[in-house]
Amino acid sequence: MKPLLSIVDLHKRFGDLEVLKGVSLDVARGEKVAIIGPSGSGKTTLLRCINYLEKPSAGHIYIDGTLIGEKQANGGYVHLSDRELAKERQGIGFVFQRFNLFPHLTALGNVAIAPHKVLGLARDEADRRAREMLEKVGLSHKIDEYPERLSGGQQQRVAIARVLAMQPKLMLFDEATSALDPELIGEVLRVIRQLADEGRTMVIVTHEIQFAGEVSDRVVFMDHGAIVEQGPPRQVLYSPQHPRTREFLKHIQER
Repeated sequence: MKPLLSIVDLHKRFGDLEVLKGVSLDVARGEKVAIIGPSGSGKTTLLRCINYLEKPSAGHIYIDGTLIGEKQANGGYVHLSDRELAKERQGIGFVFQRFNLFPHLTALGNVAIAPHKVLGLARDEADRRAREMLEKVGLSHKIDEYPERLSGGQQQRVAIARVLAMQPKLMLFDEATSALDPELIGEVLRVIRQLADEGRTMVIVTHEIQFAGEVSDRVVFMDHGAIVEQGPPRQVLYSPQHPRTREFLKHIQER
């Protein structure tokens, strides 16, 4: 079977700084891939390129065999318009470090707005779907609360429900717990673990090494904009082959 996500020789530059240096990665349908590595290794930039929040400097990305973010024209490639890109992004869910909720909308409103405005669902149908997704993340009792009255963990769970309401093919998690107090991390990780158990296709950037080992089918270690090592969690996390991977994990364990 062809991979759901295929990243081919991806490069990204910010001026003279090359952040991604030819990353290639396939993710199978239903696979959970955790990406670990030190700060500045290119993990977040890679996620942002997958759904074209950042435009790659070179390389290509395919979802279900379809080129994403660009199209072939005149013997080369051109970037899609914002309207075309917005349509393609509907199949890619992105959970950010920060929750990015609309402060003037309730939890229900935050989750229902995209199905209503983007997918064109009737208001009642969008609200029904939003209620289902909030129940899935354990927040059915908070549907009428505004973000300021929710804890950080609850806000992040609303953000996850918002992504689920769009029924994406692929879910991207960018350090989804890094902005949370330690006692709130567990409630968000439980929801992500539940989604993984449902067989969703997920790429998870995380510093939670133990969680990466528990939830993923494959762990990818990045450093200096490149994939250094990848494989089953048991191999990469407990018997790493590359010296840089061993050094990184040793540093994490000593914290």
